[in-house]
Amino acid sequence: MSIPPEPVHHNDRLPIYLGIFGVMALSNAIVPVLPAFAAGPALQGSIYSAYFLGAFLMVFPAGLLSDRIGRMPVIRAGLAVTVASGLMVLWAADPALVLAARFVEGLGAGLFVASAMSWMNTRPDHEKVSGEFMALLNLGLLAGLLGSGLLAGFLANGRGGILAFTLLSLLPVALVLPARETAPVPRQPGGDAGTGRPPGIVWLYLSSVILVGATGAVTALYPSYTGESPADLGIVIASMNLATIIAVIPASRLHLPPVRTLRVASVLLAVSVLLVAVSPLGFPVVGALLGFIMIAQIAYLAGTGISQGEAMGAYNAASYAGMTFLPFVAGLVAGSSGFLTAFGVTAALALSMAVTIGRCGCSGEERSSP
Repeated sequence: MSIPPEPVHHNDRLPIYLGIFGVMALSNAIVPVLPAFAAGPALQGSIYSAYFLGAFLMVFPAGLLSDRIGRMPVIRAGLAVTVASGLMVLWAADPALVLAARFVEGLGAGLFVASAMSWMNTRPDHEKVSGEFMALLNLGLLAGLLGSGLLAGFLANGRGGILAFTLLSLLPVALVLPARETAPVPRQPGGDAGTGRPPGIVWLYLSSVILVGATGAVTALYPSYTGESPADLGIVIASMNLATIIAVIPASRLHLPPVRTLRVASVLLAVSVLLVAVSPLGFPVVGALLGFIMIAQIAYLAGTGISQGEAMGAYNAASYAGMTFLPFVAGLVAGSSGFLTAFGVTAALALSMAVTIGRCGCSGEERSSP
């Protein structure tokens, strides 16, 4: 028995695509203007991190919920919470309220991302759509970062970018209201002890923690390691997002076998992490590899036959966990043993995934196409 795919309706992509762009842009819009919302690095860092905590806590229950009540209700809820949180940030005068609003924004992102990726991965054209979806996700992150900074300079108001991307998020809300409901997806038999999960799928989720987290680790290490100006750092780190945007489109159309792709990409990512330690050219290489890694992981999960809400919820929780904990660990290693050791540890963790991914329970070759 297999999960019934979503019928292909080309016009139903627009609200989802606009939604992921808007949600991601709003999430990053506060980054260049954090000093306008709070004084001191500790409080600014807390406001930044509160979003990721909310998203981490919400993505898995949101995925389960989308399996039970359908994807569109959860997608609508995620977009509505995103817009509400943007308005909360705009009106909040107290940093504590901004902190709370960012946490709520993360909850909204978790609702939307898990259910939207479940929608994506049950389509017969999921590989093509996954490339477009991930490209727009990264484009939104880039647009929020650059757009908010430019608007802050032009308007002399740190909240201009928040306002712009909150208003932009209203459009997918309006478009998704009349969208067709999606039926709840039944759990499939088989896998570990009849749970519907293929044996050893935890290794696939671990690859998300480590490989996605490694990109966050090098991003966190690089500014203090090089001491470059904020403008130069912005360009260098943006090159990683741009490379991911470019890479996910061909990666989603080449029908590469997921497990083999992850093995090769793990080795190359380890090398590129070390390249970052000697040259900023390592960042676009890391970004391009991340594009292939994410498409391979998503394609693998699409072929498992398990409920995609659960699969995408767990996948996103693993990704957020990696982005939360690996930069923290890398920072501790850099503080105690030096930056080169931190880059080396990050590279070693990435390299280890080339071995462990083979324990996911199958060769993965059959996962490359629906």
